[in-house]
Amino acid sequence: MRVAAIDCGTNSIRLLIADIDGSNFREIYRTMEIVRLGQGVDQNKAFHPDAIARTLAAVDLFAQEISKRGVEQIRFCATSATRDATNRELFIDGVKERLGIEPEVISGDEEARLSFIGATKEFAASDAPFLVVDIGGGSTEFVYGNSEVEFAKSVNIGCVRMTERNIHSDPPKAEEIENARRDIQEAIAVAALTVPITQAKTLIAVAGTATSVAASALDLEKYDRHLIHLARVSAEQTHHVAITFAAMNAEQRSHVGFLHPGRADVFAAGSLVLSEIMKATGAKEFVASEADILDGIAWSLARN
Repeated sequence: MRVAAIDCGTNSIRLLIADIDGSNFREIYRTMEIVRLGQGVDQNKAFHPDAIARTLAAVDLFAQEISKRGVEQIRFCATSATRDATNRELFIDGVKERLGIEPEVISGDEEARLSFIGATKEFAASDAPFLVVDIGGGSTEFVYGNSEVEFAKSVNIGCVRMTERNIHSDPPKAEEIENARRDIQEAIAVAALTVPITQAKTLIAVAGTATSVAASALDLEKYDRHLIHLARVSAEQTHHVAITFAAMNAEQRSHVGFLHPGRADVFAAGSLVLSEIMKATGAKEFVASEADILDGIAWSLARN
């Protein structure tokens, strides 16, 4: 069966088209657009008209790809920013008009479940228990389990939210970084009340922040998802990346070859989130995975 999965987050919107037959998965097409749908949502609790326009323009492009590739089923999942926006119906109606399906505004728990399915598919049972950490633009999901999700918690410490809330200088001031760090630590402590974050055998980190930290640790000049996927990154490397990018200004970040231009202004906050997670879990390393919620959405269609 040919399926299309769409993950619409706070910073990016992504499309995966795949053929799934039982346990066999064949990727046909994958793409991403940085649209910053969550622009200002943390402060205003509503989508900015420009953000809706950018995102629907990307959906138009996705609709063309879906149409020409013979997709049988589509699932569109919107996450943190859409959960928080009071005017989300404007956006939802725009998606329905373009794709002919009802987009789902999924809960943090469902987001966590789908991330876990996507991230753990390639790992052996002997690598369990897993802690999957999905650092998005608006929220971060902590998901613990063996073959299935056992504990999950979503907290509002995404890279866009932490940047908009705390970082207003270029380069960031020391007190801004400390304010962000405090917000992050408080949220991780809340997650730890539900999720046994120190008990996992394997820490898997997914989404653009984590994979970009891996790209930096691997010293890549250009982003290469094949080199990044399943790369192991030490806690020390993670802390080094966070410190390095917190000291950079926008001009310096713009010359980093592996960093998507739409991620450059929020990467310092995102890498700080991952650095604090490494400290809180006591993990010596994380495994970067290119398989994440998007893959989980695709697998969920095959199971229906």
